[in-house]
Amino acid sequence: MNLPRFLAALLVAATAWLPLSTLAQDKAVVSTERTRAELLAHAPDGVAPGKPLWLGLQITHQPGWHTYWKNPGDSGLPTQLQWTLPAGVDAADIAWPAPKKMFIGPLANYGYEGIVLLPVPVTVAQTFKPSLLGDAEIRLKASWLVCKQECIPEEGTFSLKLPVRSTTALHGAAFEAALAAQPRAVATSGDGRLPDSTARIDGVWLDVTVQGLPVSARGRKLDFFPETAEVIEPGGAWTQEWSGAAWRARVPLSPHRGASPTLMPVVVTSDAGAWRADLKVAGTWPAVAAPTAVSPQLEAALREAAAPRPSTMSTSLAAALLGALLGGLILNLMPCVFPVLAIKVVGFTRHADDRRGHRISGLAYTAGVVSSFAALGAAMLALRAAGEQLGWGFQLQSPAVVAALAVLFTLVALNLAGVFEFRSFLPSRVATLEARHPVANSFLTGVLAVAIASPCTAPFMGASLGLAIGLPAVQALLIFMVLGLGMALPYLAASWIPAVAGWLPRPGAWMDTFRRLMAFPMFATVAWLVWVLGQQSGIDGAGALLAMLVALSMVVWALTLRGRTRAILATVALLGLGTVAWSTGSAITRSAPVAAAAAQDRWQPWTAGRVEQLVAGGQPVFVDFTAAWCVTCQYNKRTTLARQDVMADFQARNFALLRADWTRRDPAITRALAELGRNGVPVYVVYKPGKPPVVLSEVLSVEEVRSAIAL
Repeated sequence: MNLPRFLAALLVAATAWLPLSTLAQDKAVVSTERTRAELLAHAPDGVAPGKPLWLGLQITHQPGWHTYWKNPGDSGLPTQLQWTLPAGVDAADIAWPAPKKMFIGPLANYGYEGIVLLPVPVTVAQTFKPSLLGDAEIRLKASWLVCKQECIPEEGTFSLKLPVRSTTALHGAAFEAALAAQPRAVATSGDGRLPDSTARIDGVWLDVTVQGLPVSARGRKLDFFPETAEVIEPGGAWTQEWSGAAWRARVPLSPHRGASPTLMPVVVTSDAGAWRADLKVAGTWPAVAAPTAVSPQLEAALREAAAPRPSTMSTSLAAALLGALLGGLILNLMPCVFPVLAIKVVGFTRHADDRRGHRISGLAYTAGVVSSFAALGAAMLALRAAGEQLGWGFQLQSPAVVAALAVLFTLVALNLAGVFEFRSFLPSRVATLEARHPVANSFLTGVLAVAIASPCTAPFMGASLGLAIGLPAVQALLIFMVLGLGMALPYLAASWIPAVAGWLPRPGAWMDTFRRLMAFPMFATVAWLVWVLGQQSGIDGAGALLAMLVALSMVVWALTLRGRTRAILATVALLGLGTVAWSTGSAITRSAPVAAAAAQDRWQPWTAGRVEQLVAGGQPVFVDFTAAWCVTCQYNKRTTLARQDVMADFQARNFALLRADWTRRDPAITRALAELGRNGVPVYVVYKPGKPPVVLSEVLSVEEVRSAIAL
């Protein structure tokens, strides 16, 4: 293959689209698929002692998602803020806006939807000294739990520099609105003329009386929010009524009460406002069942079971390394990888007697493969450590990368088919680099082989890569490097065994024919990539990519012409390519609309918590973790999982069939895979009530599936 340098350069340009949003975000803003969090400040008179200063985290939720109040209710976690401030500057607790009550089945949670600003009052002492630049640096580390049907913990690190002597009031309206949403204290009197607000314990009930509410609240239906968690049952049935100026409620106590306060602060809200009252608790809290004791013998046994076992870990690591080696070997049989390997091996016939050259080429190719796998693994581990939910094949979840690879494969296929030679496009000095630097050529061929093999998953790879994610970085990278060694092993062995060259026919016209034949697996890979993009961006995206590939092919063909014809047609072709890219390029990265499943299709979309819900109801579940860019997934889908006898067994045993589509990035699916010890697809899991999940092999057989669902 000519000039792999050019192809490797194109590959580098493609990988520039990888999802690095977590690493490149603005320091004051952190955005995810569910929320946008921004650190805001309000200092209308600058930063000085005695002057008003507010900081706050503003969270914008995507529709359907919510975060939590200081007491989250039946489930959830409150947002946490950790400040790093200059000496002499102190932040108080969050001045929580009044929450909303959100019901999820029988549960009730307290929190926020839409846009919420969590303001924090800040005091500046006389000892405060600004920096040499005349500013105050504010740093915040925040964490919040965002939930819809599933819950996802998120976090971010923020920073701002506030000018000490200038006004910071851009977000003044947001802070004013947040402060207006604060619950106002109910009216009280110290002389006894106004009765106290109370909470009287009556068995498993709490009788609440709130005094001092304004006239505007009287007669209205109120919502009730205790600031102390785990006292009442948030989702339980309760009653309320007005008795003159007093509002009364009868609220069920939590059977799993975690606190027994003597003073109980509460918030009540209506469409007329929000108010806060401190309830004096009267009566005796009912006893709470003590936690079940653990016998000393059982405690000792649990400690022994939890103790690390180096021998077990070393055995697991050895098995993972063996699986990675075998998986790498099998990767060479993939249709996009095989032509690269085959052409390199056939190249031995050109210099059959140059054993030293063959061995050096084999070592360089191996170095390119192993280092590329190590780099890809390091990138994935680094992004996961930075908070990204990624797994094997993550680069194929980006439509831009899929399109770039389709362009790369099209150029490779056109080159193999003899449409053009790279040397004809380049100056002679550049065109002869391949001959003058064969070692670099072999190294970059290894890089190219990894690029086209990375989305594939072979047998034995799934368990190995899943284990790698949970290992220390050095051991994880070792698994990736052994995977690369397995992939490079056939060519490395062929380069060091002289008999291989003797098995091949003598050089002749057959070599050119073989090279052109290898173009067709590459064209087939292009067709597959176009189909993958169609799953991600819809039919318009696939059509746009096809139009661009046709225009690109015309440009390549026009550049092979001579004289004025080349100048005219190449100009026209380039203009055509530019027009197609400008007019249709946006369709490539656009998300495809979600199509409704066919009525006869028994497969349903996987969602977080759906498996547990079905299994709790007594129904067994089969989950197919898949992706459009996964060749093995599509093979299993169209063979074993499409057979009538297999589907009949599923139906006879009342299996729910769920398909977790990982074609585009989905953090919930990534977490589900990690819980199963995997970080790539395909993964097939059988869930049955009362039994642990059973993970099947990557390449499914009919017998394996039928046996698993029959047990």
